[in-house]
Amino acid sequence: MSSPHAERHTDPRDRFLLTDKICVVTGGSRGLGKQMVEAFAAVGAHVVIASRKLANCEEVAAEIERTTDRQAMPVGCHVGDWQQVDAMVDTVYERFGRIDVLVNNAGMSPLYPSLAEHTEALYDKVFDVNLKGPFRLMANVGTRMAAAEGGSIINVSSGGATRPNASIIPYSAAKAGLNAMTIGFAHAFGPKVRVNCIQAGPFLTDISEAWDLDAVTARMKDSYAMQRPGNPEEVIGAALYFASDASSWTTGAILPVDGGMP
Repeated sequence: MSSPHAERHTDPRDRFLLTDKICVVTGGSRGLGKQMVEAFAAVGAHVVIASRKLANCEEVAAEIERTTDRQAMPVGCHVGDWQQVDAMVDTVYERFGRIDVLVNNAGMSPLYPSLAEHTEALYDKVFDVNLKGPFRLMANVGTRMAAAEGGSIINVSSGGATRPNASIIPYSAAKAGLNAMTIGFAHAFGPKVRVNCIQAGPFLTDISEAWDLDAVTARMKDSYAMQRPGNPEEVIGAALYFASDASSWTTGAILPVDGGMP
């Protein structure tokens, strides 16, 4: 049986194009999110850069529009706030009329002095940003995608979802929930909407500035297959695969992009 997409592309490379697609990336002003925004624009998408700090989004949007012929829309949005999430989605639909790709990339993993001293407010904040916001975005945008031409949703999880340690327990639990939601939403909105997850390992983003990099690198050399942290641009291949027609028969997948985490 032939694929419904079989005759859409004559050159296999075309399957990775996002020409005139509308791609929304939360946490899109820095780190892995910024890498995805830039990659999506480079292969033809118009991009929406969403994060809590609007000025940072505006800076990235201006750079995208300066270096490409794509539209770049900055939006200030705290993804842990249900009302702000809904307002952001409405704003995007008012301008573009649709969302083709949604990337739930925004996340946080704050340090805490001890488990006993972990506050309720911090616990709630971790779950709001890492789990509640993505749930609402998937429910809102996925419903609209399924009622229209379909689309792709990409969640960004963490190796901590399946390999938790004592320093990231609430964060690990929230990311494990995001993995579960990936599969659940794939079934909820299939076949028109694909929902997949990048389970990211340690990348050298601005977050890594707080690491003891020598110690982290030494540990990874002994235990990780790739023996090093990831460079931010190394997330691009997985992101383009899930966002584009290249993954037209892939949904509910959780893809480790973690350098061979033990």
